[in-house]
Amino acid sequence: MELTMNAHNGLAKPGSSVALVSGTYKYYHYGCDNTQDQGWGCGYRTLQTICSWIEHEKQQKECPPSVPSLMQIQEALVTMGDKNPPFKGSKEWIGSFEVCLCVDYFYQVPCKILHINHGSELNSYLDELFNHFKDKGSPVMIGGETDNSSKGIMGVCKEPPSLLIVDPHYSGPPLSNTELQDRGWVHWKNLETFSSDSFYNLCLPQITSSSSISPR
Repeated sequence: MELTMNAHNGLAKPGSSVALVSGTYKYYHYGCDNTQDQGWGCGYRTLQTICSWIEHEKQQKECPPSVPSLMQIQEALVTMGDKNPPFKGSKEWIGSFEVCLCVDYFYQVPCKILHINHGSELNSYLDELFNHFKDKGSPVMIGGETDNSSKGIMGVCKEPPSLLIVDPHYSGPPLSNTELQDRGWVHWKNLETFSSDSFYNLCLPQITSSSSISPR
């Protein structure tokens, strides 16, 4: 299945102070490789989206591994000792911590984990996220507790305070950027709409895009 590239392209910015992902990524989503992972695969798909960005960045200097499959991700977590052998072939979800391990395992890229106690505290981390996109430009994963649907973050707007979400929960044939945006799979999400009673973990790959990085 052909995957959509840079699914946020063409989406209107909600304000003037915006920093976006730099470079190129592919939009991975439920069932995009004919693996039926609805209900448990969102973390894997966001990881694959991040890996596609890293692969594209590293291709300019070396021959990096291809984006790992869901089974390869599970095998890696078992090999690292993070999961027990029955995890392989299971439908257990993964979160930001496992994504951090896998990004380092497959691509030797360290990640920073931000633990945010409550969604209402996200605003306190907005500057850090803004600077991440400004200075590094790599995509970010967010996962939560009661809000446990993993998603990709591809940008930050300071005013109104919001995050550019690329949601992997879509299942179906490839859609254009416009279709994904019109259906809400790619959208700006105001910080006020995040669950205030859920903690959130964010995974920030510590690799700098080769593209020009500046607020856009």
